[in-house]
Amino acid sequence: MKSSPALSPGSSNRLTRTLRLVLCCGAGWAFHSAAAVETKDGQFPVESNLHAGVAKIDITPTDVSGITVVGHRRAVTGVRDPLRAGVLILDDGETKAAIVTLDTIGAWEDMVKLARERIEKETRVPAANIMVAAAHNHSGPGYVENAKWAGELIDKLGTAAKAAAGSMRPVTIGYGEDRIGFGINRRKVIDGRAVVRLNPDGPNDPRVKVLRFDDGKSLTPMAVMMHAVCHPCFFTWGDKGSLPYPQGYPKMSADFPGEAQTFVEMCYGQKTAVMFLQGCAGDIRPNLPGYPYRCADEADIQWAGRDLGGAVARALALSVTREKLKQRSSFYQIRTARGIVELPGKEQPVRAEMQALKIGPYLFLTMPGEPMVEYGFKLEKAIADRAIPIIVGYANGNIGYIPTADAYTVGGYEPNTSKLTPEAEAVILKELGRLADLVMGDVFESFSKHPQDVRKREEQEKARALEAKPVKSNLPAK
Repeated sequence: MKSSPALSPGSSNRLTRTLRLVLCCGAGWAFHSAAAVETKDGQFPVESNLHAGVAKIDITPTDVSGITVVGHRRAVTGVRDPLRAGVLILDDGETKAAIVTLDTIGAWEDMVKLARERIEKETRVPAANIMVAAAHNHSGPGYVENAKWAGELIDKLGTAAKAAAGSMRPVTIGYGEDRIGFGINRRKVIDGRAVVRLNPDGPNDPRVKVLRFDDGKSLTPMAVMMHAVCHPCFFTWGDKGSLPYPQGYPKMSADFPGEAQTFVEMCYGQKTAVMFLQGCAGDIRPNLPGYPYRCADEADIQWAGRDLGGAVARALALSVTREKLKQRSSFYQIRTARGIVELPGKEQPVRAEMQALKIGPYLFLTMPGEPMVEYGFKLEKAIADRAIPIIVGYANGNIGYIPTADAYTVGGYEPNTSKLTPEAEAVILKELGRLADLVMGDVFESFSKHPQDVRKREEQEKARALEAKPVKSNLPAK
């Protein structure tokens, strides 16, 4: 076992601290705190089986002239702030996994396939263990519409992945929560039908979930993963009564997730990499009143970016206090599972990939589209006593809106435009529950060690793996 990094240069207590770590961590990385030793001068010991590396890269098109951004389509004349991608590589000594975040509107199916192939080639992380998630930004380019940029994007993800794999080091994980105040439900039921309207009484999830990955060398995290729930459509069409942008914001932007990333990185002197995961934001948008709502201006985007960024900074600061450090584990097992299901569709079945990624006590569950906010509540309720759940939308595919079954009874924009039928909800929840069981490893159909039973379970696992093979791309290889 490697010794702890020195807490300060020339410290005479280094041997004492190392011996304490040996006694604390024990055999087999038993579930003792990796931070049971005192901190000093902003450093703290990190003894962990988990290694991590991270890199971010600018993915803004080199030339935006003539590009129409997607989400709320409009031509742009310049760039307000850069679009970025982040790649976090994780290795528990037996299993490798990766999380990719993008300041784009979607994680397009063909892009996900090519990105996984490139990242696997650069890092040896199995393609099946890679999560590719989009912020759902409404002020960026489309993948299909911009072939040159699409090719550059895959190359840049490969570059970032290689850099992340080259910076691996032992880490422990801190966790915290806070809240934002700019999101609001956009569905209001009037006379038995759902209409587009800002609804402060509708379901909403203002929580911000924050993971920090620390190497213990300072109080600056190596990497930050923030999770929030709101459409990034501050910069959108607007309405005709809203100056100065009645036709929508005229520049490319990463919207509030980009502004928040920049804010948190500023707080740490540009010495950390901040990544954003979108939650179940299908019916949650910025609270910008108008007709039906207005386009944001600089004051609005600063409000949102600093609201989210401030919430993240608060959670980060609290989660590295000595009391919180003592609660951290020294053992983080990585387990992943994927399943491809056929969801009931209005015209035909809709293929959808679901993924579960467990990193120690943290459980990520993904859906390939725009789940309404209630999905997050339902999934958390089902698994919250077993793990710390982080429900991610807009990941590993893009099938459009994923309404709840109840939403169809009153209609409205989301169920009316969705490809799915009400029966899809039950299939989604069942599949994600199954994947959660697989990675949690705390649910068993049999304890039998009889060779026939063992072989049967192995065959079942192989069958599940085959079911989770990547969806075939319809695009020619690049």
